[in-house]
Amino acid sequence: MTTNITTTGELLYLRISGNIEHKLKHNVLKVGDKLPSLRTVCREHGVSMSTATQAYLELEKKGLIESRPQSGYYVCYSYRSFPAIPATSNPVSKPAAEETRELISKVYNELGNKQTLLFSLGVPAPQLLPIPRLNKSLTKALRTLPDSGTGYGQVEGNAKLRRQIARSSFTWQGKLEEEDIITTAGCINAIAYCLMALTEKGDTIAVESPAYFGILQLAQSKGLNVLELPTHPQTGIELDALENAFKNKRIKVCLLMSNFSNPLGSCMPAENKREAVRLAEKYNVPIIEDDLYGDVYFGNGRPVSCKTFDESGMVLWCNSISKTLAPGYRVGWVAPGRFKDKIKSLKMYNSISSGTLEQEAVADFLENGRYEHHLRKMRQTLHTNSLQYIRAISEYFPEDTRVSRPEGGFMLWIELDKHVDTTELYDKAMRQNISIAPGRMFTMQQQYNNCMRLSYGLLWNNRVDNALKYLGRTIKTLQ
Repeated sequence: MTTNITTTGELLYLRISGNIEHKLKHNVLKVGDKLPSLRTVCREHGVSMSTATQAYLELEKKGLIESRPQSGYYVCYSYRSFPAIPATSNPVSKPAAEETRELISKVYNELGNKQTLLFSLGVPAPQLLPIPRLNKSLTKALRTLPDSGTGYGQVEGNAKLRRQIARSSFTWQGKLEEEDIITTAGCINAIAYCLMALTEKGDTIAVESPAYFGILQLAQSKGLNVLELPTHPQTGIELDALENAFKNKRIKVCLLMSNFSNPLGSCMPAENKREAVRLAEKYNVPIIEDDLYGDVYFGNGRPVSCKTFDESGMVLWCNSISKTLAPGYRVGWVAPGRFKDKIKSLKMYNSISSGTLEQEAVADFLENGRYEHHLRKMRQTLHTNSLQYIRAISEYFPEDTRVSRPEGGFMLWIELDKHVDTTELYDKAMRQNISIAPGRMFTMQQQYNNCMRLSYGLLWNNRVDNALKYLGRTIKTLQ
């Protein structure tokens, strides 16, 4: 009974704050408007004073309202004053893969310095992870597994973990079963197996642009050609361009990050995902779907995936808990559809089985219902962070700055004046122990030199605010 009351209380305060936020987004409430008093909120919504206060605190954390002593609460920020979003990408054909590789090495060789503020790293801050509870699951795995988990597991992976993944797929209408899933050492390992199964050296794969640099480097290491396609910062890959590529090019595989992509933060609408799957079936081109950020949504429910609409087994759905629970555990998985036998064989030849202890610990964490509770808290923090970052960027960066508007995930994609070189900005920022991800890292072409990716996975504090202020000042000097 107590749990129900708590859950209802959480839903009530989020419902009230969400309603006010909706009015802010649609300019019903404007900067300077006074909000109803807490007593009025209590009376109108039939809630307690603590619930009303929690709703307003939620909006305060996001920097949308402020409390004025002896006066009440006022709107202090408007979505209308957010910067414009970046333009739809228009990839060029000026290969410069070596430059990309050198820049990635330069940025990531600096990550060992604990004094550095890592805007460049797309993972949640350790404070956002349920480490003590996860440790309990790991201890339990040591105690209950045969030989304390030192033996090999099944090639397909831990059965309990695969069962929990299959159950969770119903949140996005996936309808997976335990037998459909093979575990891997993280999401990038799942993608690597998919590329090994479906391509040969010299083949061409189609990707969004900009694209996660890990995917670009993986493709290059396997001797694959990469075709970067136009991508909208909110709705993802342009479907006309995708169909033209399927028609006119010898595309072997399409690799999509359908939900809250890295680095753009785009989320393909459900109808676009359905159409992408239809095109894949029509032209017989498999889709490798990287759904790594799908659980980190800010709306009312998890978005569907391309796999949701897959009736013929053409979608290989890849995911992991690396961005939501335990990056170092390297627990991922793939639902490979009709290509399951190939993927299973590749895993057996390359690694035999996955980490026994880590899989059992994650399975226990999921089985006991802790994961969704953790995700709910993390999503709220990240949503608040994203709004704080955008607000700070709008205040500190030049007026012509464009910023993506993600509805989930960890990333902001920022487009600056064409004369600003974000590689030069990176060098200057590193002297202040601030690490950014220059846009040039996310393409194999000569483009995005005036763009950068910032992760809002860091906890919002004065240091973060001051770092964004420094970046803004420095960008103005580079213009």
